[in-house]
Amino acid sequence: MKQKILISTGGSGGHVLPATILYEHLEKQFQVSISTDIRGLKFLDKDKYNFEIFNVDPISKNIFLLIFQFFLIIYLIVKSIFFLKKKKIDILISTGGYMSLPLCMASKILKIKIFLFEPNMVLGRSNKFFIKSCEKIFCYADTIKNFPNKYVGKITVIPALLRKNFYEAKKADSINKNINLLIIGGSQGAKVFDTLIKSSIIELSKKYYLKIYQQTNLVNFEELKRFYKDNDINYELFDFNDDISNLMSKSNICITRAGASTLAELVFLNLPCVTIPLPTSKDNHQFENAFFYNEIGCNWILNQNEISDEALANKLFNIIDNKDEFLAKKINMKNFSYQNTWNNINQKIISVINENRISKN
Repeated sequence: MKQKILISTGGSGGHVLPATILYEHLEKQFQVSISTDIRGLKFLDKDKYNFEIFNVDPISKNIFLLIFQFFLIIYLIVKSIFFLKKKKIDILISTGGYMSLPLCMASKILKIKIFLFEPNMVLGRSNKFFIKSCEKIFCYADTIKNFPNKYVGKITVIPALLRKNFYEAKKADSINKNINLLIIGGSQGAKVFDTLIKSSIIELSKKYYLKIYQQTNLVNFEELKRFYKDNDINYELFDFNDDISNLMSKSNICITRAGASTLAELVFLNLPCVTIPLPTSKDNHQFENAFFYNEIGCNWILNQNEISDEALANKLFNIIDNKDEFLAKKINMKNFSYQNTWNNINQKIISVINENRISKN
């Protein structure tokens, strides 16, 4: 009988999308299911995955709620124990975040094998808490910040997890007289992107044939639509969706946040990008993600707290008009990601799990 694996996730697309990719890598070898909170549901195809809703509210910083939250966590751990026993789970894979805390704690109590996943270049707090208890932790590099030295041997480096449609997508175009600019704010959107770059886009449109592909949300959709129409700029607006690979393929330069999944996708499709890390990301992990790829020559980094409309416009002009650096970045991206194939990742993940699992008594 196939062993049962539960993948714990929730919250943002940065947690949920890797969970779905892990699901697809494992579903032929194991009985796989996903647990997610209510927030994570919007990133999950309900007809494609076997999932359970396991809601965990964010931990409040209000000291007056600490006692209440302590008992709430105890309740959720007990609930997780019954949940895991009822489902007869053999292995838990956690994609990190507070959503996974009760299930990881319950797995530890029940002596269920725990595997962790950390796509960022900074070890997440939940993953750090359970690093001692896990069998292995899947990472994109072995130089993860805040990683305890005595547990470095638990790191298994894998190529970045990508959805299957990325392996079928064509690589991004080079810069020519037509500039196709992709703007990505991440699964939560980025309101600052809807305002900060407007002047830069107007300046670009005066010099180049410009097409904008911009991710936004319903709140800002109409405002952006008016902006592009009023300035006679060719555009396409979209929300967080699965067809991002197609939009990346159509583009030849990108402005983006620095989420681990988005950067991995851009690098794989050889789309050079200007990264503007979210300044408030926990442990500054978005900057560290951007810096990792910057060190191997794949992107440019701008500081949101220091950037201006003029500075952004000048940066884009410089990139477009001086193609040598742009082309060098495309080559670096190609060289970095050539070993990223579905089969390579699949074999690595399954072999690591099989090597470290022990049948439950």
